[in-house]
Amino acid sequence: MRIGFGIDFHQLVPGRDFWLGGVHIPYHKGALGHSDADVLLHAICDALLGAACLGDIGLHFPDTSAEYKNIDSKILLQKCVSLIAEKGYKIINIDSSICLEAPKIKPYVKQMQQVIASACNIMEEDVSVKATTTEKMGFVGREEGLVAYATVLIHKPTKLVM
Repeated sequence: MRIGFGIDFHQLVPGRDFWLGGVHIPYHKGALGHSDADVLLHAICDALLGAACLGDIGLHFPDTSAEYKNIDSKILLQKCVSLIAEKGYKIINIDSSICLEAPKIKPYVKQMQQVIASACNIMEEDVSVKATTTEKMGFVGREEGLVAYATVLIHKPTKLVM
């Protein structure tokens, strides 16, 4: 068994779609990034890659590559799941937290859990998505950006020898 931790930050700017956990959320700002800038999925990708000692998301999907420009982060997550599977690992569970002042994401959490579970080939009940504010402190509190954290537990199933 291995544990992985991931974190991601993005600026919030007008004129971008707001994607979080693979779900489009109506909002007057969106995250700025080379891809769709889904901080939650990026944090989960980093947690998975880290747990399997495969580096980080920037190593596998560099923001200097035209191939990944505006890519749907669900695709990146699926690729990360494939990378850990190549090393024989399966996901046991994902626990995540998002720090943002607005928009409120409670109405979207169930859908995020469904999207993440589907992309990771795990049960929805094995995906936790939580949110908090920073009580108006820092860049998150000023609504200049947002942060996501993820922890994953993976394991390599062993074959029983008879």
